[in-house]
Amino acid sequence: MGHVILLGDSIFDNARYVPGGPDVVRQLRAALPAGWQASLLAVDGAVVADVARQIGRIPADATHLVVSAGGNDALGASHLLGARAATVAEAVGLLAEAQQAFAAAYGRMIADLAATGLPIAACTIYDTPRSAPDHRIIRTALSIFNDVITRSAFARSAGLVDLRLICDQDEDYANSIEPSARGGAKIATAIARLVGGTGGSAVIA
Repeated sequence: MGHVILLGDSIFDNARYVPGGPDVVRQLRAALPAGWQASLLAVDGAVVADVARQIGRIPADATHLVVSAGGNDALGASHLLGARAATVAEAVGLLAEAQQAFAAAYGRMIADLAATGLPIAACTIYDTPRSAPDHRIIRTALSIFNDVITRSAFARSAGLVDLRLICDQDEDYANSIEPSARGGAKIATAIARLVGGTGGSAVIA
């Protein structure tokens, strides 16, 4: 029997954003095969560096690790979108510095997860709802962080759960950064498919 551990941030720890509805870990438990377990170690507000503490709490019977982290790191760098730059090249350079710092932190996290010897899967950072007025800018800016995530996952032969493709409707969001019950159900289904399958492929809804 399998035991799936959810690490990271409020993509998984979303109970407070779906009052009266099921959170992601409950939806995952329902989507997994009979006899499987799912445990939540993710914490709302966590950044990539916080996952190290979560790894220390992984139970001995864990069989699969799924991490969704990086969205709060991206939020921390969002001030760059209002920064002044004389040229496009200068603006890209500012984003490149943020990407480099994120890559270092994310690389350490993935290495720590891989060191457990368990199968791991990483989630991309999803886009803001399509109806949001700044959707195009945010989607473009997030691509520099998602590039780090996809490269890190594939370099470690990890699975990839691409939340950009899974949460593709406004109804999948409880707000601009957390999944609704509908979005959570789609995420849970994708994870259940991944851990029950071959493990190394990208997953979409």
